Amino acid sequence: MKTDIQIAQETMMEPITLVAERLGIPQEELELYGSYKAKISDTCLKRIQDNPEGKLILVTAINPTPAGEGKTTITVGLGEAFGQLGKKAVIALREPSLGPCFGIKGGAAGGGYAQAVPMEDLNLHFTGDFHAITSANNLLAALLDNHIQQGNELQIDTRQIVWKRCVDMNDRVLRNIVVGMGAKADGVVREDHFVITVASEIMAILCLAADMKDLKERLSRIVVAYNYAGEPVYAGQLQAVGAMAALLKDAIKPNLIQTLEHTPALVHGGPFANIAHGCNSVIATRTALKLADYCITEAGFGADLGAEKFFDIKCREAGLVPDAVVLVATIRALKYNGGVPKNELSAENLEALQKGIVNLEKHIENLQKYGVPVVVTLNAFTADTEAEIAYVKQFCEERNCEFALAKVWEQGGRGGIELAEKVLKTVEQKESQFHVLYEDDLPLREKITRVATEIYGAASVKFAPAAEKQLIRLEELGYGGLPVCMAKNQYSLSDDPTLLGRPENFECNIREVYVSAGAGFVVVLTGAVVTMPGLPKTPAAFGIDVNEEGRIIGLF
Repeated sequence: MKTDIQIAQETMMEPITLVAERLGIPQEELELYGSYKAKISDTCLKRIQDNPEGKLILVTAINPTPAGEGKTTITVGLGEAFGQLGKKAVIALREPSLGPCFGIKGGAAGGGYAQAVPMEDLNLHFTGDFHAITSANNLLAALLDNHIQQGNELQIDTRQIVWKRCVDMNDRVLRNIVVGMGAKADGVVREDHFVITVASEIMAILCLAADMKDLKERLSRIVVAYNYAGEPVYAGQLQAVGAMAALLKDAIKPNLIQTLEHTPALVHGGPFANIAHGCNSVIATRTALKLADYCITEAGFGADLGAEKFFDIKCREAGLVPDAVVLVATIRALKYNGGVPKNELSAENLEALQKGIVNLEKHIENLQKYGVPVVVTLNAFTADTEAEIAYVKQFCEERNCEFALAKVWEQGGRGGIELAEKVLKTVEQKESQFHVLYEDDLPLREKITRVATEIYGAASVKFAPAAEKQLIRLEELGYGGLPVCMAKNQYSLSDDPTLLGRPENFECNIREVYVSAGAGFVVVLTGAVVTMPGLPKTPAAFGIDVNEEGRIIGLF
């Protein structure tokens, strides 16, 4: 059996100029990065502003398991299937982080015959967007420390610095560090921290900004520290905005690539959904909606994280209205939620399936709370039995969901036609009544409680004393009207990653709350979640290499 990277490397890609031409984009409106990837120019983005918008379809999933779900694979395959049906569709994805590529999760280009290409470029440096974000983030950190060294005119309290450095790599030893050691000229000694680039506020700002003007305004609002009087100190006060914008000038432009079947793909931005808001850029989504009749986008991890933040943060911020949502599951993952060990998932087990399907049930209920029509799809595996598929199909249809089996990993777009037809039927026959989960004027504490109880299913919410104080302070500073960005483990609906299925009667623990004022949300840390991941005992990096022909091997 061929690996994903072998399939990708054996595919004949079209010149990206040809892919763009079919979208009505001439070559002079592209900024080419070789033959197969390009950025869409400001000229094009301005020209298409008055185009009518297509339909917006979100792809999300049940909670991830070691058995695999294939959300990005389904997203890519669905876009290819729309092409097979003669529909004009563009997929809008996030860029992969280097951390998971070399860690445990792997890349984010899809899989099998439903991949975005060039796969190696996408999973590694791509067009340099993440490097630009990292540089802008760390420039702000350097200017902050330099301001303190040069006299500290803003009276920054070094015990209340909240801005962290970042790097796009899983590196646990950087979570908590000490800087400024050495001679007097080497800076002020203080505790500092790193987050992974995809958890940086700069990443969120890039993904939520409407344009460069909005980007600069958001950058200026970043809270970097508090002064001795307890007042916020902003990036704008450090005169950092212009230089940061210069570093992000090209990164803000969407990237255009293609799938194995030459479906256009806008891949831009990459915040994690467990520790950030988990959606691709507003600019890319808007561009896809203006260029095609259908924009198919995805949000990270399970619907309790990615979809909730897509609806409550991205759609709220950008005024987007989703027309349908595709919920991805696998029979293997449902049986894993039902207590079956990973090495026994290939055997038919209706009892475990019935026990584990409650995870899917909760996600269906959650999505329906937003008023968006739901289509459930099973990402097919060869070991799935007819009885198991029939059970899931009936279960979904009894809950007012369309159902389709998808075989896009094996067959590409052809294997997604059943799903594409169900999505088209849903968009045409069921009107979206989209609304957010909570209103802006609800107090922060109540917003957090609503997400924890209604989406996660918690019986109660426990706020640590530090979190209680932080909530009071943020309300007093005028940030109470912002949405909340919940940082939670991705494996469970609860804040305890070991509780699979549909946990009940659990307490959701809130340990820390802080504002990302530039992004426009309040971050809420639950349980033991961290914003700088570590590498596993056997990282994926061990299997990645360059062979004698100069080709990268081992990426997945």
